[in-house]
Amino acid sequence: MCELHFGIPMAGAVICALNSRLDAAMASVLLQHSEAKVIFVDYALLDVAKQALSLVSKAAGARPPHVVLIKELLDKSPSSPDDCEANEKTSVQAYHYDEYEALISNGGSPDFRIRWPADENEPIALNYTSGTTSRPKGVVYSHRGAYLNSIATVLMNDMVGTPVYLWTVPMFHCNGWCLVWGVAAKGGTNVCLRKVTAAAIFDRIARHGVTHMGGAPTVLSMIVNATAEERKPPLPGGRPVTVKAGGAPPPPQVLLRMEALGFLVIHGYGLTETHGPATFCAWKPEWDALRPEQRASVRSRQGLHHLGLVVDVKDPVTMRSVPADGRTVGEVMLRGNTVMSGYYKDAAATSEALAGGWLRSGDLAVRHGDGYVKIVDRAKDIIISGGENISTIEVEAALFTHPAVAEAAVVGRPDEYWGETPCAFVKLQDGGSAGSVGAEEVIAFCRARLPRYMAPRTVVFVAELPKTATGKVQKVALRERARTMGAISGSISRQQLGAGSESESGRGTKSKL
Repeated sequence: MCELHFGIPMAGAVICALNSRLDAAMASVLLQHSEAKVIFVDYALLDVAKQALSLVSKAAGARPPHVVLIKELLDKSPSSPDDCEANEKTSVQAYHYDEYEALISNGGSPDFRIRWPADENEPIALNYTSGTTSRPKGVVYSHRGAYLNSIATVLMNDMVGTPVYLWTVPMFHCNGWCLVWGVAAKGGTNVCLRKVTAAAIFDRIARHGVTHMGGAPTVLSMIVNATAEERKPPLPGGRPVTVKAGGAPPPPQVLLRMEALGFLVIHGYGLTETHGPATFCAWKPEWDALRPEQRASVRSRQGLHHLGLVVDVKDPVTMRSVPADGRTVGEVMLRGNTVMSGYYKDAAATSEALAGGWLRSGDLAVRHGDGYVKIVDRAKDIIISGGENISTIEVEAALFTHPAVAEAAVVGRPDEYWGETPCAFVKLQDGGSAGSVGAEEVIAFCRARLPRYMAPRTVVFVAELPKTATGKVQKVALRERARTMGAISGSISRQQLGAGSESESGRGTKSKL
């Protein structure tokens, strides 16, 4: 995948890195939508590819892409290299294919010349959005945007010298936040993982002297919740491992624990539509004097925009910038060099997203007096309860301070009186049972730390939270689950809500999503 990020553009083509966790049906949809001419298939994903190609071949007017099979088997696999030739004949016999290493070694021409783009605004990549809120859309990246964002990510990650980068961010996600190109620009070393686990992270850091890595909050949670056995060997002393965190804001409690383990977390914010990272929380020297809890709180801000674009917080109706008072909520909007060229084959969606000359993110935020942006929630995730806006991020941050909580996500549940009230889906530490921590205890814990109307009225304990391949919690699935629970019935005053204890889960319902 790393090689192809260079070889494909050098051949004058557009790279479309598909999510490796797609099922065959979605993969076939994206192959048809992208009109891919060639598909490179890792042998471990051959079964899914075969089914996807079969679906493409049956679609009217569609033509299956040429197959290049990557037979190199890394780590443990149920098949051995000797099995490849026999299995591949039955798997892709309906399609003409090449083998990757043979193609590179024997198929290349000594007269090959790099096909430079005639215009820097020509496309270099097509990336499909993760689909956390809607059906995936194809986002077009330009050579100019990818180049500038690669430089910006190196600066945001504070990469000096020759970094050793651990790939806990998938390379199919915004082209690895453009760090596939950025690490190369710094002459760095790529340390790749087929499967991201806490044990693998600690092992590679110790073995290879990892200096940088990245990931969604779920990766941070994986690290802080690692067992003593998984943390062997311990992190080497000296400079901490720099972690660029994206996705939802990391709870301050998680940041505190990361710091204690020897990791320096740089939080940022971005979208597929902005070539990945767009902002970062640049550290101020005066923050060194803050108490640990205060440091963690300011570190969880999304911060300032990088050199490739401009970020503002605006009233979505008037398009005026909101006051930098840390209280007035507006929508995060972005424009500049690293904003996408548009959605492939979807002019209407492009026009809607870029209405008024700004990319509308759908994220709600405030801007502090120093200009730093702080996300308060997704517009679609805000819970409106009795006319009050409830930030699910604030409720989740409170849940994360409970010592028994490993992961948490909050959505709205229908309520006959209030319209909707917070419903918390909670995963306990070390696979703890719901009987060990009651829903009433969790609700009371939150009520002691939040305005009482913001505390969850429903708590559901789960074995795992549903996530996308990039580690984002799939709140659309949780909202559907909360909806199917039915509406909470009966009127109840705010005072009663503060004193009472209604819980969908009683002593806690163990539910596997």
